[in-house]
Amino acid sequence: MIQIPENKIIDAARQGMDEFLKVFSDAYLDEVDGTLSAENMPKLTGYQHALLAYRFFQEEVNQGGFVQLIQNGFGGYIFDNPTAKAWKIFGATEAAKILYKAKEIYDAHRTELERETTDEEFTAMYVDFEQFDELEENYFLIEEEQTAKIASFVDNHIEEFAQII
Repeated sequence: MIQIPENKIIDAARQGMDEFLKVFSDAYLDEVDGTLSAENMPKLTGYQHALLAYRFFQEEVNQGGFVQLIQNGFGGYIFDNPTAKAWKIFGATEAAKILYKAKEIYDAHRTELERETTDEEFTAMYVDFEQFDELEENYFLIEEEQTAKIASFVDNHIEEFAQII
């Protein structure tokens, strides 16, 4: 089980919910040496993967949307796993709904979305996949609330996410 010092969690919580969640996902990334692979995936539990997926989702969608998330290799990790189901359990039902809708687009266009692209082709994908725009905008409107729900779930079920030492 991944161990996190209690004082580290307390300090992060004082800085806000994003920092609180980041303490956990940082520990998970440390456990997998910064990169997920078939060999190290079993080092994390389902809840830990779902929380790490939320971090990747948040970072990528905020920086460059679903196109960037997929082009940076997180599509399969987020969409091919029960991520949305876990987020619903965490209380982030609205984020889960957005993920389900994005998965429909992803599944229908996976090959095209995941192919290697030039910078110009990558930029053009934002026009080709405008159907992601509304989902991204909806997420931006609910991000803070959904993140707060996830942080609350983690806080109330902390033993599912790490061993506190």
